[in-house]
Amino acid sequence: MNQPSPINSMQNQELILVLDFGSQYSQLIARRVRELGVYSELHPFNLSIDAIKERKPKAIILSGGPSSVYEEGSPHPVSEIFDLEIPVLGICYGLQVIAYRLGGEVNTSVKREYGPAELFIDDDADLFANLNEKGMTNVWMSHGDALTKLPINFERIAHSSNSPICAIRNKEKRIFGVQFHPEVVHTAKGKEIIGNYLFKIAGCQGGWNAGSFIERKSNEIRSTVGNQNVICALSGGVDSSVLAVLLHKAIGEQLYCIHINNGLMRKNESENVIKLYRDTYRFNLDYVDASDVFLDRLNGIIDPERKRKIIGETFIEIFEAEAKKIGRVSFLAQGTLYPDVIESTSFKGPSHTIKTHHNVGGLPEKMKLKLIEPFRELFKDEVRAVGKALGLPEEFIVRHPFPGPGLAVRILGDITKDKLIILREADDIFISELRKACLYEKIWQAFAVLLPVQTVGVMGDQRTYDNVIALRAVTSLDGMTADWAQIPPEVLAKISSRIVNEVRGVNRVVYDISSKPPSTIEWE
Repeated sequence: MNQPSPINSMQNQELILVLDFGSQYSQLIARRVRELGVYSELHPFNLSIDAIKERKPKAIILSGGPSSVYEEGSPHPVSEIFDLEIPVLGICYGLQVIAYRLGGEVNTSVKREYGPAELFIDDDADLFANLNEKGMTNVWMSHGDALTKLPINFERIAHSSNSPICAIRNKEKRIFGVQFHPEVVHTAKGKEIIGNYLFKIAGCQGGWNAGSFIERKSNEIRSTVGNQNVICALSGGVDSSVLAVLLHKAIGEQLYCIHINNGLMRKNESENVIKLYRDTYRFNLDYVDASDVFLDRLNGIIDPERKRKIIGETFIEIFEAEAKKIGRVSFLAQGTLYPDVIESTSFKGPSHTIKTHHNVGGLPEKMKLKLIEPFRELFKDEVRAVGKALGLPEEFIVRHPFPGPGLAVRILGDITKDKLIILREADDIFISELRKACLYEKIWQAFAVLLPVQTVGVMGDQRTYDNVIALRAVTSLDGMTADWAQIPPEVLAKISSRIVNEVRGVNRVVYDISSKPPSTIEWE
């Protein structure tokens, strides 16, 4: 099945191309550019020159990375990017790539730099303009190699105590490089530096926001669909809710929403979806109870990738059957997000895919319905901004992300109805207590996980041998990186007490204090 490229709909607006060399901060670069009102995309470092030219970027940013440019097999972009007559900015490893490819020298640093550093600005004419830092600013370093000789026709524009050449410029060709990371929050004026690159150097105008996205996507959807009907999976989560409202705005009665109860959703999910979208919004909404079908096919399945594949295949099968009942349906709309695409793609050559998202990699090779994925180019908080601009109630916009495979990837091991009941009740208690403590909206994502172990406990002077619930809560900007949420101990104590006392079959609650990376947010 051919997936649409995000760039297909972006050719008539400004684009900043970010080439990924493996840095943990690569997604942050794309995010920071978007926050400044300019559309950006993240692509592998070895994107072909023809593909680059096709996208017509206003400028290119080369990300950092863990490699050394002088080592055999290290990642390098196509050399033609330096001859496109558009600005190029190299960050950390990207700086070293520029220097190495254009005649400079890069060597192992005498003293490696990891963490905060003072950057002394030698020239504030362009990249470092208007920082109001009196010639010095705090930045974040992360490198073991350093530029030791400038490339031909380049000049130094900043240095640090440990890096005599910390920022460089070829003014005529508009090629810049910085040894530090302006995209991370630890760099005090990082956003301003990136803004200078976009607006002063690349000549961007900005204006990419939720309102412009809605107008452009509505027109695009109408043009694509014509007089055909579209079916949309309406689960009730943020992505599907915003998607349905956007589609309804664009094509009205041509939209048919289908809510499939797969038996893997949160407590009272189906009832709430039907009440809101059928009774209040008056959408064309079909309800399908397929819980027995999903659970039967998942019977005995333990491997998380198999779970995702089965759920994705069953999902499409049922949708195609429903489409036949509606008639004249050619399109299936999905709320696939940019992080789904990134995490389901090997961006650095033969590396391991983190997981297969069922909206991206779990679909069959031959699908009878054409896909519409309006949010394929958006991060999660950008979808929330679109929802707000569309007038959705705040309570739906701030809802935490919920995985496409549902509770199937929050039950470690095989899935049964009894386990689903336990997990739903525990999860509902967790979320309700976070709301009571006014913590829900401060947390990016929170949920309960049912572990495949049992432990000894004591209840009412009797020995128990019951299940363990793990609680997971993280703070994040976009889900690409995340820290565990530091929920007050008294709140955790209340949550644990309620779960153990109210959920039959649970005698122990633990709290996950892992960050992403190295862990993922979901357990499977």
